[in-house]
Amino acid sequence: MNERSDYILTTTPSLSRNDWTLILSLALLTFVLGTSEFVIVGILPDIADGLTISIATAGTLVSAFAISFAIGTPLMMSFTSHLPKRRLMLGLTLGFIVLNFLSSQAPNYGLLLSTRMVTAVVTGVLISLAMLVASESVPPTKRGIAVSFIFGGFTMANVFGVPLGTFIGQRAGWEATFFMTTALGIVALFAVYRVVPNQLSSAKTSISDQLRLLTNPRILIAFFIPAFGFGATYVVYTYLVPILKGVLGVPVAWVSPILLAYGFISIFSNMAAGKIASHNPIGRLRFVFLIQAVVLAALYVTTSNVTLGLINIALMSFMAILLTTSTQIYLIDLAEKFNPDAKGLASSLMPVASNVGIGMGSALGGLVYANAPVMMLALVGGAVALLTAALTSLSHRLDQH
Repeated sequence: MNERSDYILTTTPSLSRNDWTLILSLALLTFVLGTSEFVIVGILPDIADGLTISIATAGTLVSAFAISFAIGTPLMMSFTSHLPKRRLMLGLTLGFIVLNFLSSQAPNYGLLLSTRMVTAVVTGVLISLAMLVASESVPPTKRGIAVSFIFGGFTMANVFGVPLGTFIGQRAGWEATFFMTTALGIVALFAVYRVVPNQLSSAKTSISDQLRLLTNPRILIAFFIPAFGFGATYVVYTYLVPILKGVLGVPVAWVSPILLAYGFISIFSNMAAGKIASHNPIGRLRFVFLIQAVVLAALYVTTSNVTLGLINIALMSFMAILLTTSTQIYLIDLAEKFNPDAKGLASSLMPVASNVGIGMGSALGGLVYANAPVMMLALVGGAVALLTAALTSLSHRLDQH
């Protein structure tokens, strides 16, 4: 390590009270966005009954959201890169409020589908902007902590927001759940108005220059690291309930508490993700994915015993999101190196990759579940994690040149 590096490490600034206020306010925003995105799963039967459609048709609200998020977010980030970030965040948060209110009033499936698809794009851009604002506003050495806290909003949404929204929807109707997310959006709007600074950078390049980032091989490699990382987990997680009931023989009454515990453990995973991102994150992730591969594959054996199986599932939860903070910062840093004016677009790629990975992992898991013994899911998930480790090692090696 050279003298300049030693100097930087010994004079690392700490996060100020204003920094923490910004971070926690952005985490509140992602909590609201995550609740709106994920709660739909808990109220699907209520929506199906209320709109007199099948549950399968209602389920397309989930896939349409993910597809709209994945396609619309990077495009919208490119189109809006020249706009002041504070004004854009305020405008989009207001749009989020209006869209959730319209969802609560939707008289039919078609209108609800339309509002959810637009909400998906608004959600993706707001998430990307939150990550970018945090990266620009806090000391560089503290970006890992800031980004991990903001990702923590999604963890909190799964642990607290989704159960609350589901509870409200089951007792007061699915429309009441969207009233809840509308109210939460108003709280988030107030938080963004109070804390997001005016002095933030904006890109002046053309849309084509922005989108050129997506043709860079280094960016593509980095994009598929979180995509495959999430995919490895979702090969198994998508079918966790059948595994709990059919393989472990867990009583039905235990399923919800186990899923709640799974979400609670991910809080600690998110905290550890910030630590991993603090130094040589891609180098560390090589080993994280190797451990993830072992943890997933081990389910093939440990699910023969209830206690061992539940411990293994807890470890799966802990490993699931260790990649988030590191890959988010890595994509922004690569954009800074190869196309500095496309940092906004780069900030959207990790959330997009996670949605791609969830869809890919779920589809692969479905293929395995339909054609092989159920616990082959563990071995396939482990294999995908091994592939992710190899891809991360390649990206790390390229960084050294």
